[in-house]
Amino acid sequence: MKYYSTRDHARARGYSLREAAMLGLAPDGGLFVPERIPEVDLSHVERLCGESYAALAGYLAELFFGDDLDPQELRCALEGLYDFAVPLRMVGRGRYTLELFHGPTCAFKDFGAGFMGRTLGLLSRGERLTILTATSGDTGSAVAHGFYGVPGIEVVVLYPDHRISRLQERQMTTLGGNIHALRVAGSFDDCQRLVKDAFSDEAFRNRCAVTSANSINLLRWIPQAFYYFWGWGAWRRATGGERPEIVVPSGNYGNLAAGMLAQRMGLPVSRIVAASNANDVVPEFLQTGIYRPRPSVATPASAMDVGAPSNFERMLWLCGGDPDALRGELDGFRCDDALIRRTIDLLYERCGYLSDPHSAVGYAASVDRNAGGFYLSTAHPAKFREVITAVTGSKVPLPPQLAGLMEKPSFSQPLEADLGALEAYVAAL
Repeated sequence: MKYYSTRDHARARGYSLREAAMLGLAPDGGLFVPERIPEVDLSHVERLCGESYAALAGYLAELFFGDDLDPQELRCALEGLYDFAVPLRMVGRGRYTLELFHGPTCAFKDFGAGFMGRTLGLLSRGERLTILTATSGDTGSAVAHGFYGVPGIEVVVLYPDHRISRLQERQMTTLGGNIHALRVAGSFDDCQRLVKDAFSDEAFRNRCAVTSANSINLLRWIPQAFYYFWGWGAWRRATGGERPEIVVPSGNYGNLAAGMLAQRMGLPVSRIVAASNANDVVPEFLQTGIYRPRPSVATPASAMDVGAPSNFERMLWLCGGDPDALRGELDGFRCDDALIRRTIDLLYERCGYLSDPHSAVGYAASVDRNAGGFYLSTAHPAKFREVITAVTGSKVPLPPQLAGLMEKPSFSQPLEADLGALEAYVAAL
């Protein structure tokens, strides 16, 4: 399988999996996409959904990466990675959610970041490499955990100072070792801009071997498509339905672009809803046809505070570059801060269910659009205890993965939103 830039419309230059994964961002500034999208055997998918998530992920991963990674090595790696539950739960009357937060860092990013950590380790074979990634909250901790202790790999995580939860920050800053956390004076958009500009700086990349672990990296993006198949299988068993509507709380839109990829692999879906907070760049585009990136605003659903989503380019590529086709495929929903808080309170009061702010956006969209399927729950409520306790008056118990983090020593360094400062830091590693 070769991989091409979303901007290489003539397919003039194909890259191997190793090249694409190591580069992260294509040299022309585009995002890497596969030369073809493999088609699944749905009957086989359904059988594997009755076995284990690792078995399903192994089958789907081999369709993309079987020519580049030893299938046996890959399956063994995934069995060790995906050793946690991925439950479909009923919330309220007739509404379902796929809980994606039972992994090591209690967020859906564990699926993609863990996969990338295992597979990039197989591809690099100990070669020195720096992972450079920006986070609005959950990506950083998942990437840090996924690559912690991998030989030859250093991880530099940029996060917006004072704009993520304390637990999220602790998950990135208490590991040490090969994990380096930089708190940036600015927003997530500033962090993302620094990473993109560093990857676009040819002289810097000639000096330093760097790649990204954000969802711009195809090894992070593609495996996120796999849990859509798992959710479909669980929903079919629970309801007997055929084609669910799936609501996706969205910030940088790698998750939603992965759902669109799953559709093209053969996943039966009637509709995907792009659910945003007040940073409604994509829902606005779906309604008006005008794509208007802008500075993000802070909300209770902080991991979705993205004003210029990178994966919009992949979404367009999946629709053949046709904006009208993209608008016809997706539905959009905007959830303001007040509705996020009301939804958290309603779920707790009526259902006894604690929901993090991002998943609450998914539930609110599911109700508003009367979506007959399931929504994705993307983070454990304990990661946003301050928001939830303020709304419900109830303390959120910590799962084992998070207990004790606040007592551990924390290590991070301040960084101005300046490309030269970032490049100097990375070069010094």
